[in-house]
Amino acid sequence: MKLSLFVLDDVFDTGMTVLLDTFANANELAAAQGFDAPPFDVKLIGPRRRVRTARGLSASVEPLDAFPRPDWVVFPALNAKQPERLAAMLERRDVRDAITHLQNWHATGINIAGACIGTFVLAEAGILNDGEATTTWSLAPFFRQRYPSIKLDDSRMIVESRGVVTAAAAMGHLDLALWLIRQTTPELAALVARFMLIDQRASQAHYIIPDHLAHADPLISKFERWARENLSNGFSLTDAASALSVHSRTLQRRTEAVLGKSPLEFFQDLRIERARHLVSTGCNLETIASEVGYADSATLRTLLRRKLGHGVRELRAEML
Repeated sequence: MKLSLFVLDDVFDTGMTVLLDTFANANELAAAQGFDAPPFDVKLIGPRRRVRTARGLSASVEPLDAFPRPDWVVFPALNAKQPERLAAMLERRDVRDAITHLQNWHATGINIAGACIGTFVLAEAGILNDGEATTTWSLAPFFRQRYPSIKLDDSRMIVESRGVVTAAAAMGHLDLALWLIRQTTPELAALVARFMLIDQRASQAHYIIPDHLAHADPLISKFERWARENLSNGFSLTDAASALSVHSRTLQRRTEAVLGKSPLEFFQDLRIERARHLVSTGCNLETIASEVGYADSATLRTLLRRKLGHGVRELRAEML
């Protein structure tokens, strides 16, 4: 597999190096397993001979045509954690030029992938329009606002949509690398995961901080404060909207536009966050259920297993 990693100045160091190291390990393990040749030929490409990473390191870069036709062009994340900084970065001349190249490659049928902030560059190129994607959960509200035609599922680690693959936040670069290795040989991907101590994870929902997302919008921020104050009372959309002096439909539309979920779903996210905290303090399940507005612990158990993929016993084990 020929892989071109498209890098620009201010590339996220960890994202770039995780990709390089994972493919290097895959090649070494493949050799030990008797492969005739390294399965992955990886090159850093870009418009300049060298790039300066976000941490100030310098990396050599090969020309954009280092591979006449790569199997994959992968765009690692740029280093931007705030919407304002990212919006300005997306207008940089080198980023706009990169977008043109991505459009041309995609038009000729070359597979494109991006991780974390790199998914925004793919979205800017229009190659995700009317398709599905994931991105870094912390900037999901900004993604939804900027690219309304893209169906965003920020709970997922990897989303494949019509020859374009997107990966989730930061260490999602690692998940992307394993996904690409798996396309060549699942057995090698499993071996790499074991040697590098990489856990399998299909979702980044476990890592999302609800109040961080809520601060992306004034109304949602107020709703979040109301919800935390009323966790033990249970959820009522009518009561929430009345407390915020808005119509129920307004609150419903705004949470779906900003968070990609209903008010009830966000309320349940806060319930889970609170329940996990109480589990860590050693509270019994009946007490926790009461604290988050459930009449019995069985309902809470069902919610935890449905949202997190495991129950209270596994949560307690994680806290040890």
